[in-house]
Amino acid sequence: MKKIRVYEIARKLNTKSSIIIKKLNDEGIAVKSNFSGIEEDKANEFIHNWNIAKAETIKDIKTKKPKSNKSVQDKQISQKAVKNKAEKRAFKQKAKPQKEKFIESVTPQILKAKKRYKKAEKVKEAEKESKKLQVKEGITVYEFAKELGVDLSDIISKLFELGMLVRKNDIINLDAAKLIAEEYGFEISEDVGKQKAAEELLDIEDKEEDLVKRPPVVTVMGHVDHGKTSILDAIKKTNIANKEAGGITQHIGAYTVKIKGEYITFLDTPGHEAFTEMRARGAQITDIVVLVVAADDGVMPQTIEAINHSKAAGVPIVVAINKIDKPNANPERVKQELSNYGIIPEDWGGDNIFVNVSAKKLIGIDDLLESILLQADVMELKANPNKRAKAVVVEARLDKNKGPVATVVVKEGTLKFSDAFIVGAHYGKVRALINDRGAKVKEVKPSFSIEILGLHGVPEAGDTLIVVKDEKTAKSIASKRQEELRQLALSKHKISLQNVFEQIDEGKLKELPVILKTDVYGSIEAIKSSLLKISTEEVSVKVIHSGVGAITESDINLAAASNAIIMGFNVRPTQEALKMSKDLGIEIRNYSVIYDIINDVKKSLSGLLEPTEEEEILGRLDIRDTFKVPKVGIVAGCYVTYGKITRNSKIRILRDGIILYDGKITSLKRFKDDVSEVQMGYECGVGIEGFNDIKVGDSIEAYVVNKVQRELK
Repeated sequence: MKKIRVYEIARKLNTKSSIIIKKLNDEGIAVKSNFSGIEEDKANEFIHNWNIAKAETIKDIKTKKPKSNKSVQDKQISQKAVKNKAEKRAFKQKAKPQKEKFIESVTPQILKAKKRYKKAEKVKEAEKESKKLQVKEGITVYEFAKELGVDLSDIISKLFELGMLVRKNDIINLDAAKLIAEEYGFEISEDVGKQKAAEELLDIEDKEEDLVKRPPVVTVMGHVDHGKTSILDAIKKTNIANKEAGGITQHIGAYTVKIKGEYITFLDTPGHEAFTEMRARGAQITDIVVLVVAADDGVMPQTIEAINHSKAAGVPIVVAINKIDKPNANPERVKQELSNYGIIPEDWGGDNIFVNVSAKKLIGIDDLLESILLQADVMELKANPNKRAKAVVVEARLDKNKGPVATVVVKEGTLKFSDAFIVGAHYGKVRALINDRGAKVKEVKPSFSIEILGLHGVPEAGDTLIVVKDEKTAKSIASKRQEELRQLALSKHKISLQNVFEQIDEGKLKELPVILKTDVYGSIEAIKSSLLKISTEEVSVKVIHSGVGAITESDINLAAASNAIIMGFNVRPTQEALKMSKDLGIEIRNYSVIYDIINDVKKSLSGLLEPTEEEEILGRLDIRDTFKVPKVGIVAGCYVTYGKITRNSKIRILRDGIILYDGKITSLKRFKDDVSEVQMGYECGVGIEGFNDIKVGDSIEAYVVNKVQRELK
């Protein structure tokens, strides 16, 4: 039966936990602390009886009549009858000397008693004052335990009872702190811990006259081996190393080139995955994407991914057709293939600039840079340099000599030496600004990259850096953010088929973004065309990316950035993608029948989803050997790489991420013994019902099917 804790009862009855504990024990219900649990029916009965008793007490007070003065009056009349005024006067005169003598004799004792009373009252007040605990906002669990004078493990245990799993350096919730402090006889004042929200986040809109032209920030993307790195190296070679003294002396993840008196900043990132991961964190730093396509190879899977990621971010694309020096180069074929994905050259009536280049022979590099500047002119990129700086982290690391180091690109304002700042959940003060040639500078303008020293922690790529008035303010905000980010990670709301109708109903969703992965190309068009037809007046379905093969980390990143649902048709996620989807709360739907995909989306859009069965992935196994067992068939010798496998779990055989078989286990053994389950890091033998086409290198996915009740408004 569900239990209700003492502090919850005290809160309902608007009284102290200590009073409730005493009353419960008086009534034979044994409790020790305000964290003790009481069965729900007993708790409700106690609350009911309390409220009845309280109501009766109030009623008695209201109806109670004042005592009659009749007896006092009778007594006074009788005294008057017995004694006359003269007798009274004579009595007072006789008693006066005795009264004065008595007062004189007891005065010293009275004065001493008064002093003792006042001293006791002062001690009492001091004790009461000492029980007040001064707790500032952003205090860690360890610091709180130290303030209370209580063992850290006890505080962590109390927080666990309140449903909070914390470590010693986590920020403690103030409401929880109040409850625990009361348990140990301390009181946290209502006004303690409240600080002003000092987040000067530069939300003031800039005036048009304050804005000046800024350089574009560019990311280079494309298929592996099509020449991304070669083009970046060619740009460095022709525009920096030959023209700047000393050349490039270090790699800082971003650099700026100068052409015809104007600047361009390039992000030296691994490609579309890093691009999308930064965007998923709210850092829309890239202005232009340069899409590199090999003239002899054409459009490839990663080319398509880069296009879809760029379009999802709403970033314009400049196409660099590379390797035009090769004998089999065919730039026209590249244009034709890209036009199928909505990337159409200007000379064909489209919006995309195309440039023919050869990174190897340094052909067309200046043309490419001029085309980027031309695209930037059309975009009219501007920023206000005369304000506190805001920048975005491109990369960060912990250097054994320099400490935490971050490379940032300034978005607005001017970043200066000695500026105090917050960056994500960390803070710092600029101790040095080092540019891409290793030189120290005093300030950095918008769209330029710089390496910063002076951080108190290592931020993540995509974190926003904001300059604040002083280091004390920065530290205060960083402490608050650490707790907020932790709570946000626990409660982050992602879209799923289950909540689609709710979001439509609340006006939060106008478009349902979908990422589609299938086993063969033929399935993609059939499913896409069916999904695109499913629309209502309130929402339309949009396939933002589709491809063949297993669901990868790149797909999870794109889903996180675009708030999309991933649908797999006869394919499964990789182990890394599976872990990432759980961490980020991304929904992956797996299907083997096209009708089920269409039907699920239809029902979601109309709010008609019924209770269904949902898969829970238990584990993954690598098949490392096979054995032929008489009367049994082929048995797979496996190693559990993730999670576990149980005797009653269902399994899938996967080859290169594609499902070969879906069925049951006939046997699960460790050496010669039958076992009920095998955990990660152990070997086992798995017998599979009705399937013998097992090969070394295949994978087994163990899962169970749970019935899930979907609750929709």
